[in-house]
Amino acid sequence: MKNLYLLITFFALSHAKLFAQAAYAPFNRDYYHLIERYEIIDGISYSEFHTTVKPYRRDQISALVNKYASDSARIMQSASDQFNTNYLLNDSWEQNLDNTESSRNPIFKNLYRRQADLYHYRDENFDIHINPVIYLSAGKESGEDDFRFRNTRGIELRGSIDQKIGFYTYLSTTQTVFPSWVKEYAIANGAVPGEGFWKEYGNEGYGYFSAMGHISFNVSKHIQAQFGHDRNFVGEGYRSMILSDFSNPYVFFKLNTKIWKFNLTNLWSQMTADVIYNRQRPTDGRYPQKWFSHHRLGINLGKKLNVGVFESVMANQFDLNYLNPVIFYRWIEHQLGTPDKVMLGFDGKWNFTPGMQLYGQFALDEFVFNEFFGIDGKNSSRNKHAIQLGYKYINLFKIANLDLQLEYNQARPYTYQEKFEYQAFNNYRTPLAHPLGANFREWIGIIRYQPAPKVFIHATGIYQNFGTDPDELTNYGGDLLKNRLVTNTGMGLFGHTIGQGISNNVLMGNVNLSYMLKHNLFLDFSQTLRRKTAQNIDSPEIQSFSQFGIRLNIVRQEFNY
Repeated sequence: MKNLYLLITFFALSHAKLFAQAAYAPFNRDYYHLIERYEIIDGISYSEFHTTVKPYRRDQISALVNKYASDSARIMQSASDQFNTNYLLNDSWEQNLDNTESSRNPIFKNLYRRQADLYHYRDENFDIHINPVIYLSAGKESGEDDFRFRNTRGIELRGSIDQKIGFYTYLSTTQTVFPSWVKEYAIANGAVPGEGFWKEYGNEGYGYFSAMGHISFNVSKHIQAQFGHDRNFVGEGYRSMILSDFSNPYVFFKLNTKIWKFNLTNLWSQMTADVIYNRQRPTDGRYPQKWFSHHRLGINLGKKLNVGVFESVMANQFDLNYLNPVIFYRWIEHQLGTPDKVMLGFDGKWNFTPGMQLYGQFALDEFVFNEFFGIDGKNSSRNKHAIQLGYKYINLFKIANLDLQLEYNQARPYTYQEKFEYQAFNNYRTPLAHPLGANFREWIGIIRYQPAPKVFIHATGIYQNFGTDPDELTNYGGDLLKNRLVTNTGMGLFGHTIGQGISNNVLMGNVNLSYMLKHNLFLDFSQTLRRKTAQNIDSPEIQSFSQFGIRLNIVRQEFNY
C-alpha cells in the first residue's frame, strides 16, 4: 500500500501544472469559526470551495477573507471584525503580500520580520516558515491532590517549492496528567484521544510524541491533491457523525475536484486496527492495519444551500477496486463478495438568511426496509444510523461578535460497529466520528463572544445520555471495540433503543477566556463543571476543574466528552 501511495504521488507531481500552491491550515475550531462566519453573515455559500470538508488551504482562506473584507462597509461592523480579518490575512501573509506589512521591530533583524513567523525565507523558488510550538498549562480538579498539567514543546514548518508543491510539518513531545474523566476514557480504550500511542509518565500521567505532515499540489486547474499524515473532518458542526478529528492522525491521499458547482472529494487512508490485549497496546510487533476509503460529492444549489452525498468503506485488507474515485462502493462490495463495512448518507448546510445557518448530517450504517417501517420490526438492531442537526446564529440579537451554536447528535445502538475483525469505524481504538461511539443522544450549546479585539470568550454546555455495558462479555451497542455478533443482552433482534444498557447522564459546562498577547500567543483560563449519574453508581460524580495555560501556535485543548 505504501508503494502504491508513492506511485500515485509521483505520478501526480510529474503531471502537476504551474498553479500557485499553498499548505493547509491545521484544523482548529476557534480559528475555523472566524473563517466560516463570513459566509454565514453574508447568507451566501462561498463558490470557490466547499467548507464542509476540512482542513482548508491557506490560499483559499485568504481568497475568502479578502472577498468579504473588500465589502467591509456591509460585512465588517466592529473593531473585533477588523482585527480578525487582519489576523487571518497575516497568518497566511505569503498569500497576501499586498494587504499585510512587515514587522516594525524584528528581533535580531532576522526573527519575527513578520508577526506570524519566528523565521521565514522567500525567493522565487522556495518559501519556508518556521515557528515554535508551546503549550504549558496547570490546573486543579476537586477531590484530587495532584495538579493536572500539560507540557508540550515542538516545532511547526510550512512553505512551498517552485510555487507548485506546498508542505507542512508539525512535531511535538508532550507530558500530561489529564482530568479524571479523560483518564478514565483513555484507560477504557487503551489509547489517548487524538494521539493513540502513549507511554506512562509518573504515577498517573501520559507521555506521547506527535508528528503530522503533508504535501499538497495541483494535478490540474480543477484537481487538488494532498498526501500526508494528519486528520480530516467532514461537516459544519462541533461534532461530526461522518468523519471527525477525534482519533489520532493517519496516512492518507486526498483528491479534491472542483468543477462548476460540484465538489468531489476522494480520501484513501491506512489506519491502525483494534489492538486487543486486555485493552492495552502490544509492547512489540507491528500493529494490524486496515484500509479506509471515503468520497463525497457536494453541490451548491442556488446561493444559499449546499448538499453532499457520501460513501465510506472500511476493509480489513487492501483492494484496488476501492481506488476508483467515481464508483459506488456498495456495488464493489457485492461484486467482490466481501464483508467490508460500507456507510453512506448525506449532509447539508443552508444559509437561509444573513447571519443564520442550519446544518445537518445523516450516516446510514445498516438498513432493513421491512424492519424499519414495519410495526413488528420496531427498533431492530439492524437499523443503524446517526443523525446531526445544528443551527448557527452570527451576531446574536445584533450584538457584534456574539455567536450562538446549537447542535443535536445521536447514534443508534451498534452503529459504526462491525461483526468482522478490524472493520469498525475507529482508528487506534478511538472512534472516527463521535467520542461516545454509538448508543447515545447529545445536546450542545455554544456561545462565542469577542467583546474586544484580543479577547475571546467561549461557553459550552453539553448534555449526554448514553448506554454502557455491565461487563466485557455484554454488548449493548455503544463500545466500538466490541464485536457486533456478540451481544449477550437477551434482547434478540428487536426492541433496541438509544441509551440501552446501563443508563448514563452527563451534564457538562465549560467557560474559557483567552487573550491574544501576540500573534498566535494566547493566555487561557478555563473552568469546567461535570456531573455524571448512572444506574450503577449510588451518587452523582461531580468534578470541578480549573486550568490556566499559555500556548503558542497550537490548538486549544478541550475535554468536552
